[in-house]
Amino acid sequence: MDPQDPDLAQDDAGVLVVGSATVDVTTFSSRLPRPGETFLGDAFTLVLGGKGANQAVAAGRAGAPIRFVGCVGDDLFAPIVREGLADAGVDITRLRAVEGQTGVAHIRVDASGENDIVMVPLANAALSTEQIDDALEEFAPSSRVLLTQLEIPVELTMHAIRGAHARGLSVVLDPAPAQELEESLWPLVDVVTPNETEASLLTGIEVDSPGTAVRAGEWFVERGVTHALITLAGAGSVLVGEDGARTIPAHRVTPVDTTAAGDAFAGYLAASLAAGAELSAAIERAGAAGALAVTRRGASPSIPRAAEVDEHLAGRTDGTV
Repeated sequence: MDPQDPDLAQDDAGVLVVGSATVDVTTFSSRLPRPGETFLGDAFTLVLGGKGANQAVAAGRAGAPIRFVGCVGDDLFAPIVREGLADAGVDITRLRAVEGQTGVAHIRVDASGENDIVMVPLANAALSTEQIDDALEEFAPSSRVLLTQLEIPVELTMHAIRGAHARGLSVVLDPAPAQELEESLWPLVDVVTPNETEASLLTGIEVDSPGTAVRAGEWFVERGVTHALITLAGAGSVLVGEDGARTIPAHRVTPVDTTAAGDAFAGYLAASLAAGAELSAAIERAGAAGALAVTRRGASPSIPRAAEVDEHLAGRTDGTV
């Protein structure tokens, strides 16, 4: 399916997200503690997180009809996930409750906005092929894009990609956390969006500049991916396809917390493609969303709404951003 096909009705412009949902336990401090050290922090938050859920929130705030497929536990954290997704307009009829604990991510953020994360999957590991197949059967006819990641069991990500491709959906893969995937999967991916670390791990090419990002992007394209979009944080991103490569400048902002920047980017990218935007325009909008996200604390709470992104883009066009 071509997400830019003008004959597709807006009612068919949905995004289907298959992925993880967690509650993020986040601490903020001037610096991160050294091994064995106890260090006093400045603030603490407890909010919806998980790459899948964050990206679903981003796509919902971007304006797409959004459906989420995942699992939560039967504990006190589960309502945080449900309410956070529902508040963003996400359809959670395929969010399944299972016995046990909801996934948790422990995040530490320093004064520069950099972070480290330990994600414990817990209920996310209970996602099943049957759950994915049922969601595809119900939602594929009204969706244009599948958005997925690697915080669920990798075989389920591959199953979702194969099922979505077979039903004509465009596939956007955020390959995080990076891990080895079957070679047969790459030709089914329309857009892959690794950051420099993930691209390095997946390709074996040390990505530390736009030039090495192009080489990494070519690695994906040689294996059948339609477009590889390597994100380089403050250095922007590099888009590689069969027609060549180009560098996309970053949106200049002062970072506060980078936790959900990639998720904001991926969600807005998928939503824009589902709405029929050209890839270049979708990347520009996604870049603005990711930039705004780093100016705020938290994961899902930092993801901007469409009006904020449009205002930022208007200012950039006017030369004021």
